[in-house]
Amino acid sequence: MSLKRYALVTGAGKGLGREIALRLAGKAAGVAVHYLKDKGAAGETTRLIRKKGKESFALGADLTSEKEAAALIGRVEQKFGRLDILVNNVGPILMKPWLELGASDWDMILRANLQGSFFCMKAALPGMLRQKWGRVINIGYSRAEQLVAFPTITAYAAAKTGLLILTRTAAAAEAGSGVTINMVSPGLLEGGALPSGGKVNPKTLGTFADVGQAVSFLASDEAGAITGANLIVAGTWKM
Repeated sequence: MSLKRYALVTGAGKGLGREIALRLAGKAAGVAVHYLKDKGAAGETTRLIRKKGKESFALGADLTSEKEAAALIGRVEQKFGRLDILVNNVGPILMKPWLELGASDWDMILRANLQGSFFCMKAALPGMLRQKWGRVINIGYSRAEQLVAFPTITAYAAAKTGLLILTRTAAAAEAGSGVTINMVSPGLLEGGALPSGGKVNPKTLGTFADVGQAVSFLASDEAGAITGANLIVAGTWKM
Protein backbone atom coordinates (compact mmCIF):
# COMPACT_ATOMS: atom_id res chain seq x y z
CA MET A 1 0.00 0.00 0.00
CA SER A 2 1.32 3.43 -0.91
CA LEU A 3 2.16 5.65 2.05
CA LYS A 4 -0.06 8.28 0.45
CA ARG A 5 -3.28 6.34 0.88
CA TYR A 6 -5.88 7.76 3.26
CA ALA A 7 -8.63 5.86 5.05
CA LEU A 8 -11.89 6.38 6.91
CA VAL A 9 -13.22 3.82 9.38
CA THR A 10 -16.76 4.32 10.62
CA GLY A 11 -17.57 3.48 14.22
CA ALA A 12 -13.87 3.45 15.08
CA GLY A 13 -13.99 4.76 18.64
CA LYS A 14 -13.44 1.37 20.24
CA GLY A 15 -13.66 -2.38 19.77
CA LEU A 16 -13.43 -3.77 16.27
CA GLY A 17 -13.49 -0.34 14.63
CA ARG A 18 -10.48 0.81 16.64
CA GLU A 19 -8.57 -2.35 15.80
CA ILE A 20 -9.25 -1.85 12.08
CA ALA A 21 -8.21 1.80 12.23
CA LEU A 22 -4.96 0.98 14.01
CA ARG A 23 -4.24 -1.85 11.59
CA LEU A 24 -4.71 0.48 8.60
CA ALA A 25 -2.56 3.11 10.28
CA GLY A 26 0.33 0.70 9.96
CA LYS A 27 0.19 1.12 6.19
CA ALA A 28 -1.75 4.26 5.29
CA ALA A 29 -0.60 7.86 5.67
CA GLY A 30 -3.68 8.84 7.63
CA VAL A 31 -6.88 7.40 9.10
CA ALA A 32 -10.03 9.37 9.87
CA VAL A 33 -12.05 8.09 12.83
CA HIS A 34 -15.83 8.36 12.74
CA TYR A 35 -18.06 8.26 15.80
CA LEU A 36 -21.74 8.78 16.56
CA LYS A 37 -21.80 9.76 20.25
CA ASP A 38 -18.59 8.80 22.06
CA LYS A 39 -16.22 11.60 21.10
CA GLY A 40 -13.83 10.68 23.90
CA ALA A 41 -13.31 7.12 22.65
CA ALA A 42 -12.79 8.38 19.10
CA GLY A 43 -10.23 10.85 20.41
CA GLU A 44 -8.32 8.02 22.06
CA THR A 45 -8.23 6.13 18.75
CA THR A 46 -6.84 9.19 16.97
CA ARG A 47 -4.21 9.56 19.71
CA LEU A 48 -3.09 5.96 19.18
CA ILE A 49 -2.90 6.47 15.42
CA ARG A 50 -0.87 9.65 15.79
CA LYS A 51 1.44 7.77 18.12
CA LYS A 52 2.29 5.66 15.09
CA GLY A 53 3.35 8.83 13.29
CA LYS A 54 0.29 8.99 11.06
CA GLU A 55 -2.33 11.68 10.50
CA SER A 56 -5.68 11.25 12.23
CA PHE A 57 -8.73 13.19 13.32
CA ALA A 58 -12.17 12.31 14.66
CA LEU A 59 -15.47 13.33 13.09
CA GLY A 60 -18.98 12.77 14.38
CA ALA A 61 -21.96 12.01 12.14
CA ASP A 62 -25.27 10.16 12.10
CA LEU A 63 -24.76 7.95 9.05
CA THR A 64 -28.44 7.04 8.78
CA SER A 65 -28.81 10.59 7.39
CA GLU A 66 -27.73 10.85 3.76
CA LYS A 67 -26.85 14.50 4.30
CA GLU A 68 -24.61 13.77 7.28
CA ALA A 69 -22.95 10.78 5.59
CA ALA A 70 -22.15 12.85 2.50
CA ALA A 71 -20.85 15.68 4.69
CA LEU A 72 -18.59 13.23 6.55
CA ILE A 73 -17.04 11.95 3.33
CA GLY A 74 -16.64 15.53 2.09
CA ARG A 75 -14.84 16.62 5.26
CA VAL A 76 -12.45 13.65 5.09
CA GLU A 77 -11.65 14.40 1.45
CA GLN A 78 -11.09 18.05 2.31
CA LYS A 79 -8.78 17.35 5.25
CA PHE A 80 -6.74 14.61 3.59
CA GLY A 81 -7.07 15.85 0.02
CA ARG A 82 -8.47 12.46 -1.01
CA LEU A 83 -10.12 9.30 0.34
CA ASP A 84 -8.74 5.95 -0.78
CA ILE A 85 -10.11 3.44 1.72
CA LEU A 86 -13.59 3.34 3.24
CA VAL A 87 -14.40 0.76 5.92
CA ASN A 88 -18.09 0.63 6.79
CA ASN A 89 -17.77 -0.82 10.27
CA VAL A 90 -20.85 0.69 11.95
CA GLY A 91 -23.25 -2.15 12.67
CA PRO A 92 -25.11 -2.34 15.97
CA ILE A 93 -26.74 -5.63 16.89
CA LEU A 94 -30.00 -6.03 18.79
CA MET A 95 -30.75 -9.35 20.45
CA LYS A 96 -34.48 -9.79 20.88
CA PRO A 97 -36.96 -12.51 19.85
CA TRP A 98 -38.28 -11.55 16.44
CA LEU A 99 -41.91 -11.41 17.53
CA GLU A 100 -40.93 -8.85 20.15
CA LEU A 101 -39.29 -6.53 17.62
CA GLY A 102 -41.04 -3.22 17.31
CA ALA A 103 -41.10 -1.08 14.19
CA SER A 104 -38.53 1.26 15.72
CA ASP A 105 -36.20 -1.68 16.51
CA TRP A 106 -36.41 -2.99 12.96
CA ASP A 107 -35.93 0.44 11.44
CA MET A 108 -32.94 1.31 13.64
CA ILE A 109 -31.03 -1.88 12.88
CA LEU A 110 -31.61 -1.75 9.13
CA ARG A 111 -30.82 1.96 8.91
CA ALA A 112 -27.61 1.69 10.92
CA ASN A 113 -26.28 -1.49 9.30
CA LEU A 114 -27.43 -1.11 5.70
CA GLN A 115 -28.60 2.39 4.92
CA GLY A 116 -25.58 4.09 6.50
CA SER A 117 -23.15 1.98 4.46
CA PHE A 118 -25.15 2.71 1.29
CA PHE A 119 -24.97 6.46 1.90
CA CYS A 120 -21.23 6.39 2.62
CA MET A 121 -20.50 4.30 -0.47
CA LYS A 122 -22.50 6.63 -2.70
CA ALA A 123 -20.64 9.64 -1.35
CA ALA A 124 -17.15 8.11 -1.48
CA LEU A 125 -17.21 6.33 -4.84
CA PRO A 126 -17.14 9.39 -7.15
CA GLY A 127 -13.80 10.51 -5.74
CA MET A 128 -12.34 7.01 -5.87
CA LEU A 129 -13.48 6.59 -9.48
CA ARG A 130 -11.88 9.90 -10.46
CA GLN A 131 -8.54 8.84 -9.00
CA LYS A 132 -8.95 5.31 -10.45
CA TRP A 133 -8.07 3.67 -7.14
CA GLY A 134 -10.17 2.87 -4.14
CA ARG A 135 -11.07 0.24 -1.61
CA VAL A 136 -14.45 -0.19 0.07
CA ILE A 137 -14.69 -2.86 2.76
CA ASN A 138 -18.05 -3.52 4.41
CA ILE A 139 -18.18 -5.40 7.70
CA GLY A 140 -20.76 -8.16 7.51
CA TYR A 141 -22.05 -11.22 9.32
CA SER A 142 -20.55 -14.68 8.91
CA ARG A 143 -23.85 -16.47 8.29
CA ALA A 144 -25.20 -14.08 5.65
CA GLU A 145 -23.76 -16.23 2.87
CA GLN A 146 -25.88 -19.17 4.05
CA LEU A 147 -28.96 -16.98 4.64
CA VAL A 148 -29.03 -18.05 8.29
CA ALA A 149 -30.73 -15.89 10.90
CA PHE A 150 -30.97 -16.85 14.54
CA PRO A 151 -34.36 -16.02 16.12
CA THR A 152 -32.84 -13.30 18.31
CA ILE A 153 -30.96 -11.38 15.58
CA THR A 154 -33.44 -11.38 12.70
CA ALA A 155 -33.19 -7.68 11.88
CA TYR A 156 -29.39 -7.70 12.08
CA ALA A 157 -29.10 -10.75 9.82
CA ALA A 158 -31.53 -9.25 7.31
CA ALA A 159 -29.52 -6.01 7.22
CA LYS A 160 -26.17 -7.78 6.78
CA THR A 161 -27.58 -10.03 4.05
CA GLY A 162 -28.75 -6.89 2.28
CA LEU A 163 -25.27 -5.42 2.72
CA LEU A 164 -23.78 -8.46 1.00
CA ILE A 165 -26.07 -7.93 -2.00
CA LEU A 166 -25.18 -4.23 -2.05
CA THR A 167 -21.46 -5.09 -1.90
CA ARG A 168 -21.65 -7.46 -4.84
CA THR A 169 -23.91 -5.21 -6.90
CA ALA A 170 -21.59 -2.22 -6.50
CA ALA A 171 -18.51 -4.37 -7.16
CA ALA A 172 -19.97 -5.65 -10.43
CA ALA A 173 -21.01 -2.16 -11.48
CA GLU A 174 -17.52 -0.72 -10.89
CA ALA A 175 -15.48 -3.68 -12.15
CA GLY A 176 -12.34 -2.61 -13.98
CA SER A 177 -12.40 0.91 -12.54
CA GLY A 178 -9.56 0.41 -10.08
CA VAL A 179 -12.05 0.48 -7.20
CA THR A 180 -12.72 -2.78 -5.38
CA ILE A 181 -15.68 -3.39 -3.08
CA ASN A 182 -15.59 -6.33 -0.69
CA MET A 183 -16.99 -7.60 2.59
CA VAL A 184 -15.31 -9.06 5.65
CA SER A 185 -17.73 -11.12 7.74
CA PRO A 186 -16.73 -11.97 11.33
CA GLY A 187 -18.10 -14.83 13.36
CA LEU A 188 -18.17 -14.77 17.15
CA LEU A 189 -15.48 -12.45 18.47
CA GLU A 190 -13.77 -12.06 21.82
CA GLY A 191 -15.08 -8.84 23.32
CA GLY A 192 -17.96 -8.72 20.85
CA ALA A 193 -21.65 -9.54 21.19
CA LEU A 194 -22.35 -13.21 21.93
CA PRO A 195 -25.66 -15.07 21.59
CA SER A 196 -27.66 -15.22 24.78
CA GLY A 197 -28.25 -18.66 26.26
CA GLY A 198 -26.28 -21.83 25.72
CA LYS A 199 -22.52 -22.30 25.87
CA VAL A 200 -19.91 -20.98 23.52
CA ASN A 201 -16.71 -22.92 22.97
CA PRO A 202 -13.90 -20.38 23.50
CA LYS A 203 -11.91 -22.10 20.77
CA THR A 204 -14.46 -20.89 18.22
CA LEU A 205 -14.00 -17.23 19.13
CA GLY A 206 -12.04 -15.04 16.76
CA THR A 207 -10.30 -11.81 17.70
CA PHE A 208 -10.59 -8.21 16.55
CA ALA A 209 -7.03 -8.61 15.23
CA ASP A 210 -8.13 -11.48 12.95
CA VAL A 211 -10.71 -9.21 11.32
CA GLY A 212 -8.32 -6.25 11.18
CA GLN A 213 -5.78 -8.31 9.27
CA ALA A 214 -8.38 -9.35 6.71
CA VAL A 215 -9.48 -5.75 6.20
CA SER A 216 -5.88 -4.59 5.89
CA PHE A 217 -5.23 -7.14 3.14
CA LEU A 218 -8.32 -6.19 1.13
CA ALA A 219 -7.29 -2.52 1.44
CA SER A 220 -3.87 -3.21 -0.07
CA ASP A 221 -2.53 -2.97 -3.60
CA GLU A 222 -1.99 -6.73 -3.52
CA ALA A 223 -5.75 -7.30 -3.36
CA GLY A 224 -6.47 -5.35 -6.52
CA ALA A 225 -7.86 -8.41 -8.33
CA ILE A 226 -10.34 -9.19 -5.56
CA THR A 227 -13.75 -7.56 -5.73
CA GLY A 228 -17.27 -8.65 -4.81
CA ALA A 229 -15.79 -11.12 -2.34
CA ASN A 230 -17.09 -11.99 1.11
CA LEU A 231 -14.17 -13.00 3.30
CA ILE A 232 -15.57 -14.95 6.24
CA VAL A 233 -13.38 -14.66 9.32
CA ALA A 234 -15.08 -17.14 11.64
CA GLY A 235 -12.70 -20.04 12.20
CA THR A 236 -14.75 -23.21 12.62
CA TRP A 237 -17.75 -21.51 14.22
CA LYS A 238 -20.95 -23.05 12.79
CA MET A 239 -18.98 -24.62 9.92
